[in-house]
Amino acid sequence: MERIELMSPAGNFESLMAAIKAGCNAVYFGVEQLNMRARSSINFNLDDLKEIAQIAKENSIKAYITLNTILYDHDLRLMREIVNAAKESGIHAIIASDNAVLSYCRKISIPVHISTQCNITNIESVEFYSAFADVMVLSRELSLKQVADIVKEMERREITGPSGNLIKIEIFGHGALCMAVSGKCYLSLHSHNASANRGACIQNCRRSYIVTDKEEGYELEIDNEYIMSAKDLVTIDFLDKIIEAGVSVLKIEGRGRSADYVYETTQCYREAIDSIYAGTYTQEKIEAWKKRLSAVFNRGFWDGYYLGRKIGEWSKEHGSNATKKKLYLGVGKRYFDKIQVGEFKIETHSLKKGDEIIITGPKTGFIKTKIEEMRVNDITVEEVKKGAVFSIKVPEKIRVDDKLYKWIDA
Repeated sequence: MERIELMSPAGNFESLMAAIKAGCNAVYFGVEQLNMRARSSINFNLDDLKEIAQIAKENSIKAYITLNTILYDHDLRLMREIVNAAKESGIHAIIASDNAVLSYCRKISIPVHISTQCNITNIESVEFYSAFADVMVLSRELSLKQVADIVKEMERREITGPSGNLIKIEIFGHGALCMAVSGKCYLSLHSHNASANRGACIQNCRRSYIVTDKEEGYELEIDNEYIMSAKDLVTIDFLDKIIEAGVSVLKIEGRGRSADYVYETTQCYREAIDSIYAGTYTQEKIEAWKKRLSAVFNRGFWDGYYLGRKIGEWSKEHGSNATKKKLYLGVGKRYFDKIQVGEFKIETHSLKKGDEIIITGPKTGFIKTKIEEMRVNDITVEEVKKGAVFSIKVPEKIRVDDKLYKWIDA
């Protein structure tokens, strides 16, 4: 039995390396502006593709480009440039929804994954898109039973993609959910002329609102919950059921999130997947994973529609409910390989023995460790303050200008 593929988001090189360190099987990322996180994520450019493909090859993972916005005529030239560069660089597949992209990818023979924007909810749609793609993301609004039924019927019909292999079904397993069906929202376009379907959503659904009585002008603030801001999806406590349903790819949302989010979510789901196949998946472990997941960015958690829910759960407040946060301290100066010691400069705040720290960087990715000893001019100290240059033991190599953070309670 082929194991489920764990796909992680990469909004920049820090997150890319964090995902790899945490154990992903694949990463997905945007290039230029033709992707659904064009506004919220840094995104890579065409010149980055060869480096990304090389990093993927060196780490035995797959790399996918999201090219999943709707396209206008003036976008077609850039779309072709991106697809051509992806094929030339060795990127494994294009995640797409617009027919122009599907058609062009088929023309030049580069694999396609059907994006959730296509809103696939039934077996006939799977059969239709099989002419273009080997992997398909199902609509986020399906129940797990519906997913399992589609997989079962797909196998019965022996529906294959362009590669000649059976279609693989992908679902979202963790992260932000949109109030609209599979993200097809027009609120941002209506209010600010910023189309979510062009990757420019301003997320005004996440805000608080006031209801006004049109006859007398009385105003009431909706203060019990943010009625359009869905909580984040978490599936780690029924991941075994997802695997039993025949899902081939589990996708973590979050290309606009930081390296700590990517690392923690990827590592938790990596451990959970491995434990299911090893027969060691327990409730005690699930609770520990959920505690770790709650430490990084989240709007509260719910199980989505997979277990039969008919209506979403809405967040109670604006922003993140993370139990931990990063406090910027300074930057890396150099690393001494033989003794595994990193040297840093404190630019703000202070650091004490026993504090937890995070180090991130484009090559380093993500490191989390606890301060056991600090030295200034080779003298052990209990605390360092702004302006100090100090050294600590670091379990792996850091680079010049890597960012140093203190990991503290939110």
